[in-house]
Order: sequence, then structure tokens, then C-alpha cells
Amino acid sequence: MNTLWRLLALLLGGYGALCLLVVLFQRRLMYFPSRATEVEALGTARGLGLEPWKDGSGQLAGWRAPCPGAPVRVLVFHGNAGSALDRAYYLPLFPRAEVILFEYPGYGPRAGEPGQERVVEAALQALEQSKREFSGPTWLLGESLGSGVACAVVARRPRDVAGLLLVTPFARMTDVAAWHYPWLPVRFLLRDRWDNVEALTRYTGPVALVIAGRDEVVGAAQGRLLAASAGPRARAWEQERAGHNSLDLRPDAAPWPELRAWMASAAPGL
Repeated sequence: MNTLWRLLALLLGGYGALCLLVVLFQRRLMYFPSRATEVEALGTARGLGLEPWKDGSGQLAGWRAPCPGAPVRVLVFHGNAGSALDRAYYLPLFPRAEVILFEYPGYGPRAGEPGQERVVEAALQALEQSKREFSGPTWLLGESLGSGVACAVVARRPRDVAGLLLVTPFARMTDVAAWHYPWLPVRFLLRDRWDNVEALTRYTGPVALVIAGRDEVVGAAQGRLLAASAGPRARAWEQERAGHNSLDLRPDAAPWPELRAWMASAAPGL
């Protein structure tokens, strides 16, 4: 009996230690930034036809695709891995819009460390910067983790955003974490909770969603749940055979022409 109790105590101690490790290192499991010096990033940006986009203090906040006379701006919040410069594939999707690839703190050449509060605060500052320099409508594009950033921003500044485009989005990060780690109490341990369902209750504008039918990272059901929770103001498209990182992003591939037309009905020019 004593041996059984010792074994049970050992197992419980090990499980508790594992939970403690998750608490301490969970952001390393959520954020996977690619780092670069500003010189390196500027060289890559030039090759992509992008210009540095700086905040009011002159610090790099992202990258801008020049489009003189563009009637619409699209502010892109990327996923949890890589950096903003890895998302140049969005530029051809919006040939008549000025596209800004926003960079998170701790990604690319930008100083800082990623985390929900820091990322959202930086994104809000970026929206304010955009308002000061661009008078036309602004859409937010949130990809994967970036869907959480975009939803958090419109929850705080709903009147400043013409609409949302959420690509491979999730409904609640706690649900995604529980799906991947069902043997851990992640719903109680997670600090960066990214609740998109709750955030969208404060936004009444149009919401477009593109769901990967075979999404192995957040799960297609998460995107469908978010679309359903958003109600009639939302329109969802699904690429049934696509995985999380294998959407067909050719500008003439479904659903992009139809999606652009739907967005243009709310923000003329796209």
C-alpha cells in the first residue's frame, strides 16, 4: 500500500511539474518569431517592393506596399510563426488597396517580446497611426493568431474599422489548446486566451472568414463556430481540401474574387 501511495504521489508530482512548465513556458509554445536585423529586413523588403512603415516615434511598425491613390487600406496581422515579411503573398489579393504588413513586438527586427497585451497594444497604436495618415476605409486582415489580434482591436476601436477578413481563424484559443492538449488543464493555465467570440460581440461591421477544411492547427470547426457566432453580418468561405498552411492564395482562385466583391460592397475600391 505504501508503494502504491508513493507511486501515486510521484505521478501527481510529475503532472504538477508539467503543469508548472506549461505556465512558465506557454508563450514559447504559442509564439514562434523569426528574428532579423533591421538591415537584413530592409534588404528583404526592398526585394518584395515594400517600404518600411514607422510609428510616430520613428520606430519600425511594419511594411507598406505603395499604391498611390488607393481608396482602401488593408492592415495585415500575421500568424504566430515567422514575421510580417513572410506574408507578402497577401499583396496580389488586393491590387487596388494599400496593404500594410504589421509586425509584432519581438518579431523580425522589432524589439520586445510577444504576448497578448503587448501585441494588442501595439496593434491599436498601428490603427491610430493608420487613421492619422490615411483617410479612407481600413480593413483588418487577421491570419490564424492574427485573427485574435484583429478581433481584439475591433473590440476596442469598432468605429475605426470598415471590416474584418479572418483567414484560418479560431473561435477561442482555450478551445484550440484543449484540443491539442486534452490531458492538461489548459483552460485554467492559459494566460493569452484570445477569445474571438467574445471580442466580436462588440463589433457590428462586416466579417469575412476563409476557413481551411482540413485545418490541422486550429481546426475547421473553430472557424465555423466563429462565423456562426458572428451572425448575419458574417460571410464564410471554405477551401475544403486546404490545410492550415496550404490555402490556395492565387488571386483568381476561389473564393478570392467573390470575397473581394463582397468586401467592396462595404468598402468601395477593393
